[in-house]
Amino acid sequence: MTSYEKSFRYSPKQETRVSSLSVGIQQLGALVGCFLIWPLTGWLGRRPALIICSIIFCIGVIIETIDTHSLPAFYFGRVIAGLGLGGATVVVPMFSSEMTPKEMRGQVGSFFQLFFTLGIFTSYWVDWGVAKDFKKPVPRQWQIPIGLQLIPAALLGLGMLTLKESTRWLTKKGRHDEAWDSLTWIRADRGVETEAEMQEIQAGVAIEERETAGFQFKELLEPDNFKRVVLAFAVFTAQQATGATAFAYFGPQYFKLLVGGGNRDLLLTAIFGAVKVVACAVFVFLVSERIGRRQVLIWGAVFMGVCQIVTAVVVKTKPASGGNITSSGIATVAMIYVSSRTLPSLHIR
Repeated sequence: MTSYEKSFRYSPKQETRVSSLSVGIQQLGALVGCFLIWPLTGWLGRRPALIICSIIFCIGVIIETIDTHSLPAFYFGRVIAGLGLGGATVVVPMFSSEMTPKEMRGQVGSFFQLFFTLGIFTSYWVDWGVAKDFKKPVPRQWQIPIGLQLIPAALLGLGMLTLKESTRWLTKKGRHDEAWDSLTWIRADRGVETEAEMQEIQAGVAIEERETAGFQFKELLEPDNFKRVVLAFAVFTAQQATGATAFAYFGPQYFKLLVGGGNRDLLLTAIFGAVKVVACAVFVFLVSERIGRRQVLIWGAVFMGVCQIVTAVVVKTKPASGGNITSSGIATVAMIYVSSRTLPSLHIR
């Protein structure tokens, strides 16, 4: 945005560099946050860890939102926000899976991705709205989209104050009375089924402790374990290689190359976000508990690959010309939208 360029005093020629750094250093902070939060979840518990993540993220966003006229200060805020974001990305699915009945675990876990896409969708329309409604480039034009991040982050931290600690974590710590209170509170039941679930959790924790007793990291290099580790890394590496995260951050830049500026790029990005939300919702409510994860991953990846190959061929043979609207540009946008319908199924955690 022009208002952002004026606030932080850089030229349009530096736009790509500033945009790339803003995205990259937040991702770096998120990566570090993933590793830092891991020991905290075992030491303090899932609930305090999430509250800490919320506070850290909010501090980062506040630094970003203040019009300091300093890019280093903004970058610092991005790193701090990234630490909270990465930590929460680890703990939220962990807490959710540990507190959800096993019969609903897949569907509830899918909500993580649904609300992720919903948040992206909301941010796109906010960006489009401020770009359209503010006729003059003023700081509020970029401060509003960034500052609004405080609302869901604060709700996460405050919301955790109303919840109890993870039943499984309490069981691992030997705090069985608290674990029982946590389970009966979240299930709103003290009947036979809840007692059976408590016994199952205790048995699972006991097996885990027995199997990991005396564990050494060199055991990960054993053939069977190494295969599992490599598979986990490969799946998540391939997930990121689909380009979903790149589209989430750089969607406006992609569409600007195809249709030019004038808010059309932001509008197309917002529609792209809406398509993702619809696709993810369809998967969560109609598909996640009916079709195996493996088949969805395989055929979703194949379909997405076909769409992206078609996109590459169109762009190569009939590239967009100066941001003008062309038939090849429209076809490329269509392929991106169709491809995005498979993204949710590839990113369910």
